[in-house]
Amino acid sequence: MMNKTVNFSLLFLALVISACSPINKATDTSAPQLSAIYADIPLIIRDTYNEAIQIRIYVNESKEVNYKSVHCLLDENAVNALERIDVYIRKDNERAFLTGATLLGSVKDLSGKVNIPIDINFKAGLHTIWISPVLKSTADLTKQLTIRAFALSTGTSVQKINKELNSSGGKANFAKRSGLAFRKAGDDGVHTYRIPGLATTEKGTLLSVYDIRYVNSRDLPANIDVGLSRSTDGGQTWEPMKVIMDMGPPHENSGIGDPAILIDPLTKKIWVAALWSKGNRSIAGSEPGLSPETTGQLVLVSSDDDGKTWSEPYNITSQVKDPKWHIYFNGPGNGMVMQNGTLVFPSQYWDESKKPGMPHSSIIYSDDHGKTWKSGIGAKSNTTESQVVETTPGTLMLNMRDNRGKFRRVATTKDMGKTWLEHPTSNEALPDPVCMASLIKCGVKVNGRLNEVLFFSNVASQIARKNMTIKASLDLGNTWLPANELLLDERHSYGYSSLTRIDENTLGIVYEGSGDLYFMRVPVSDVLK
Repeated sequence: MMNKTVNFSLLFLALVISACSPINKATDTSAPQLSAIYADIPLIIRDTYNEAIQIRIYVNESKEVNYKSVHCLLDENAVNALERIDVYIRKDNERAFLTGATLLGSVKDLSGKVNIPIDINFKAGLHTIWISPVLKSTADLTKQLTIRAFALSTGTSVQKINKELNSSGGKANFAKRSGLAFRKAGDDGVHTYRIPGLATTEKGTLLSVYDIRYVNSRDLPANIDVGLSRSTDGGQTWEPMKVIMDMGPPHENSGIGDPAILIDPLTKKIWVAALWSKGNRSIAGSEPGLSPETTGQLVLVSSDDDGKTWSEPYNITSQVKDPKWHIYFNGPGNGMVMQNGTLVFPSQYWDESKKPGMPHSSIIYSDDHGKTWKSGIGAKSNTTESQVVETTPGTLMLNMRDNRGKFRRVATTKDMGKTWLEHPTSNEALPDPVCMASLIKCGVKVNGRLNEVLFFSNVASQIARKNMTIKASLDLGNTWLPANELLLDERHSYGYSSLTRIDENTLGIVYEGSGDLYFMRVPVSDVLK
């Protein structure tokens, strides 16, 4: 006897064949032309709008049509994961954001084939409606689900969708990944959540740090604290937010943000670094010097119990900052630990030239497990937020945001940042719209053999913060082949992201929406195709 999964798969195939059979086509050659655009986006738990499918309806001149329903096919994963499917229309046809759009219809009783009731007239011209699936809070993040919109019905005829494409005009992808908005704008009365860092502890606990921007979305100086979210089930659920860095009142003049996180595998201690701005002492307001009254401060906290409790803030500014510089602080996202046990955070300083100075990406490091800290020098002028990995023993690779735009800058050092060598891939291999990115190294199996792989995430566009993508390099960053990359989310966003390895087969990523923080589990095999 065939099992339930096989039976459901056969049913889904039968429905597809039935839906595409000639009997479902409208016989009138002057009937409206229907096409479906499948967006490359995940479906996000807690998001009301998931703009997954855009149906374009072109009605011929002197014609008018009234549609009564939209026909969709779902696989078993979709039936189990979805709370409902909504259909929307906007006055501005092309805009993908459904906030403020008009709801045409909705269906909650889901099966392999669903008809979503609508009732709308279209006159001659081009029109657009949107299919927005809404996930249950319990939807399984490890599973993809398949949704296909195949036809519209007038009540007397069923008109098949003629073309099915992705947003770039290529082959449509009916399968959708699932993600979770574990922090949404408005949660706990907070205006915006930004600047994520992500790490996995020895116990498998996921820890995400981020800016809690209470009043608005602006950078420091502002009322900002560093928050922490903790998950013990691989990111499926998250504990209530904790504030782990708060520099005290007056809060509008004493914010701390831009966190980065690393875990020391020897001591099991977790470190978080961030920038403290006492008053207007962020980038624009800092002066040469060392005191909190004159310049931004580089501050650490730590945890010895898997992220449950945290130390008081520990200021290391005097250890690492040249007093001539205007400001010195960490690069947000992730730090890392070298094979010899040295702790390393990416960093940036703004030098002593005309205020606020010229930025330079660099590193800070500790060779005594966080007791004392030292600094390298700048790897490249006009670079800021960076990420660092150890490629071969003793060699660090710094991957940098470049204010000149278009591409990431890359440099290496063999002497802890005393000298730097520009890498051959610098300014040509990794497109970037001047934004933060993430870079980690993992040992994963490739064709059955353990291999050291670099994974990189960013908004992979030169002109806008869109197309959140994960890429892999099988030769420690010397090449980034198009075959080894995965587009996760084509939408515009604030653009920051942070990667971690959950287990030998799975990556975790936290990335920004527009005020929200999204988490996704990504199989390594989906990136290494």
